Amino acid sequence: MNTAGKLFRVTNFGESHGPGMGVVVDGCPPGLEWDGDFVAWELSRRRPGQSSLTTRRNESDMPQVLSGIFENRTTGAPITLFSPNEDVRSQDYRSDVFRPSHADYTYHVKYEGYRDWRGGGRSSARTTWGTVAAGAVAKLLLRFENIEICAAVESVGEIVMPPTDFDVDAVEKSEVRCPHPETSETMAALIREVRKAGDTVGGCIVCRIRNVPVGWGEPIYDKLHAALGKAVLNINACKGFEIGSGFAGTRMRGSEHNDRFYIDGGRVRTHANRSGGVQGGISNGEEIYFRAAFKPVATIMRPQSTVDATGQEVQYSGRGRHDPCVLPRAVVVVEAAAAIVLADFFLRFRAFRNIRQT
Repeated sequence: MNTAGKLFRVTNFGESHGPGMGVVVDGCPPGLEWDGDFVAWELSRRRPGQSSLTTRRNESDMPQVLSGIFENRTTGAPITLFSPNEDVRSQDYRSDVFRPSHADYTYHVKYEGYRDWRGGGRSSARTTWGTVAAGAVAKLLLRFENIEICAAVESVGEIVMPPTDFDVDAVEKSEVRCPHPETSETMAALIREVRKAGDTVGGCIVCRIRNVPVGWGEPIYDKLHAALGKAVLNINACKGFEIGSGFAGTRMRGSEHNDRFYIDGGRVRTHANRSGGVQGGISNGEEIYFRAAFKPVATIMRPQSTVDATGQEVQYSGRGRHDPCVLPRAVVVVEAAAAIVLADFFLRFRAFRNIRQT
């Protein structure tokens, strides 16, 4: 499944050390103003080598538009974006060793030994280039509804940001992408300490989505929060997803947890928002918020026991250029995954309304 979406369809292609990374976005309506600077900026937020806290792989990640844009407008044709890989070091990888907690073994078995093992190939987090590129297109579409999507690093290891209001500007001022300055500094120090020790660390990202109208989402098998969860859990290294009160809500009584309705200027609102902006799988007009948990990066610069393709137990030490913590670069990937889902539901809701009106 390299394609996601029903009306706003995204097909991701490319390998970590192949010619490049790309994405095809099909279903984007014609006439949408193309903001190439915005798309490039979004990709720069994911780009490797952007700070001392990230992998030292040096990729410009600038997108080339191959189709779907003419005279600075979308044409309705598939939008194809591509970026060549510029800084590969395939000699840092081995084809015969299954790296601990990587997809080497599962890919080897599933594809009967046929896989591009260089840099993880198709399983590499470099494939998130396509997610972010498509997410940028989705965000351009969502401007029609004035929808704002903003994610931030909430925790790294045991360091947790206190409750903080934030926007994209506040997030981007921090090299960790944590909008709380004191917490950001502590997180950065921990990441540097972990990198020096040849280790890695994980944490959580929180995402807030504002101005989603009431009615987006489908009942039973395509609930909005389920679609968001699937998209976010498809991101490399993501191991957990919770929306609204999430697991904390299990420790509350119904009398505490219920989102009671009231009227505010003729609009139905909720006193609390423990549902996270989604009820019955459909948006209720409140802010949608969720958290995504990311494991420590699997590649560590320490000896570990593993096995090779012949079934022999061997010792392996990580090589190459890797993030000691994926969170700073994953912030924009989480936003992009959410934007792709919302763009699809936007088109589906609009189509539903048009059918009913005819």
